[in-house]
Amino acid sequence: MTLVLATLTLTLGPSAQAQQPPGETEQAAAQVLTWTAGDSITEYTSAPTTAVAGEATLVFENSAATGNTTAMPHTLTFTTGNPDYNSDVNVNILANPNDANGGRHEVSVTLSPGVYHYYCALPGHGSMQGELVVTGGGGEDTTAPVPTADVNGRQDSSGAYIGSATVSLAATDDSSGVASIEYALDGGEFAAYTAPVVVDALGEHTVKYRATDNAGNVSAEESAAFTVVEPPDDAVPPEVTAKVDGEQTPDGEYITMATVTLDATDDSSGVASVEYAVNGGEFTPYTEPFMVHAVGEHTVSYRATDNAGNSSETGTVTFTVVEDGGEPDPVCPERDGRPLVVVGDEQSGVPNRVAPDGCTVNELIEDEATWDGEKAFREHVDTVTDKLVTDDVIDAEEREAITDAAERSDVGAKGTTGYEKVYDGTEESFARWEHVGGGGFDRKSNGTLTSSREIEGMGMLWFPEKKYGDFSLRLQFRDDAPAEGRANSGVFVRFPGVHDHPEESRPEWVAIKYGHEMQIYDGKGGDQYKTGSTYGFDLVGYGDSMAMPKGLWNDYEIRVVDQHYSVYRNGRLINEFENAPGQLFSPPRDDDPGTDGRQHDSGYIGLQTHGTSDVISFRDVRIRPL
Repeated sequence: MTLVLATLTLTLGPSAQAQQPPGETEQAAAQVLTWTAGDSITEYTSAPTTAVAGEATLVFENSAATGNTTAMPHTLTFTTGNPDYNSDVNVNILANPNDANGGRHEVSVTLSPGVYHYYCALPGHGSMQGELVVTGGGGEDTTAPVPTADVNGRQDSSGAYIGSATVSLAATDDSSGVASIEYALDGGEFAAYTAPVVVDALGEHTVKYRATDNAGNVSAEESAAFTVVEPPDDAVPPEVTAKVDGEQTPDGEYITMATVTLDATDDSSGVASVEYAVNGGEFTPYTEPFMVHAVGEHTVSYRATDNAGNSSETGTVTFTVVEDGGEPDPVCPERDGRPLVVVGDEQSGVPNRVAPDGCTVNELIEDEATWDGEKAFREHVDTVTDKLVTDDVIDAEEREAITDAAERSDVGAKGTTGYEKVYDGTEESFARWEHVGGGGFDRKSNGTLTSSREIEGMGMLWFPEKKYGDFSLRLQFRDDAPAEGRANSGVFVRFPGVHDHPEESRPEWVAIKYGHEMQIYDGKGGDQYKTGSTYGFDLVGYGDSMAMPKGLWNDYEIRVVDQHYSVYRNGRLINEFENAPGQLFSPPRDDDPGTDGRQHDSGYIGLQTHGTSDVISFRDVRIRPL
């Protein structure tokens, strides 16, 4: 799912206020809400927590008077794309002590009852955020609230709910706010609604519901009808099994990675869901084989539930991953750890298993190489898949699926080129990069780049040899942060040379201010921009980012064509962003490519380190012109 935020800054400086008719400023100032900022990039200096519905003047000051001694810019931005918060106030104020207003800005808005979320939209300021709770205000409200009902549960082919149905009620009111919601089940008396209602009695049911606002207006009664039927005669839980694949040492340890495949069967009502958890973490829905790369002993727990509600006992499989097993790493044509076999852009649906030589199927197919025509590539795929069938890595049906994907792909077509490996794990390729700012990256013996656990600060490792225009950039990243945290990082694209702007006291900010950061952050809390977001421009929420357990390598691809940005995680498209003028700040800023009409056609690439506690690892960085 792609969320595109198109925000507008409404900034009233002193000149704008002077043009208002007498009395209007005083009227708007009846409720003044003030935010201040200073040198900190982790919190606002002060911020209001409550307000009353109605007209208000929002004041945002980031000046020397409020503690800013470095001219650091900050924003006050209201969230408009999250259904958990009010979305009717669209404000994004940029302020710094050296701007035309001396860092103090005002805007007049109308607040509605509910909760607003605000934050600083500049990269690196992710923890500057909070909530503003607005209660119902004065004024005449003669419009009743609007109640809604949502019925959920497992359904059979006729739409009846199996075993039980859960009724969730909600209401909205744009004026005084919702005071209460009531419901009545099957002709009974109305009762206060406080939580979803579970109905498990067999038969037909009707739930009536209504809402009242803070002005006393009551909505018309609405109703939802549904049927609950007895679960199928199935008391036997499903069977679920786990299989671990990968290259092993003589002692049975998995070298570099292990691939876990789960399979569940149920001969009666059928399998409803399969879940797994890695090393005691939260259970996650299982959709396809997944890989574990972190060195050490691992335990994967798994379970399945059938359509009658029977759950299997939790099974476990334990295995150990070693860095190299005392043996040399397998020499593979390329590295591709995506869960499924993908040829070019074509999905095959076949698990990306490991062959006896230690390479995955994707790696042996070599769709990232430069080929002398489509025929040559397809003949190569035929040869590779024939051997994979012989080695019992895939079966004949899976071979056909892979060769069909190769036929559909454009790999080897005239004019196509392969990927250039700009970091391949060697010391020589690492020396081609340059670090600016705080922090740092350490190159491990196995070629992995890991952000420093010793050097504090935010910085960037960038590749200064070449600018790229339209391209596909691919790499792998892994969250190596401590158990209580999440890696906070990003990939910078299309920014100018960091030394071309000597006015910047922190050269790493050239990438932040002039390019785009494709965010990496899998935490549920903290920064609202999750993995795949175009930081400060285009928000991807937690669920849409495909958050993964710690210690797993992720394949990350960023494609840029003209001004269209696409982000893929483990082969799945998780975000698209169209770079256009006016999307973030207004009036336009000279240092922002999304608002000044200069949408950059080319630029450099870089990797972000955020701090010693936000540990992240990268490997196999490669890029292909498009």
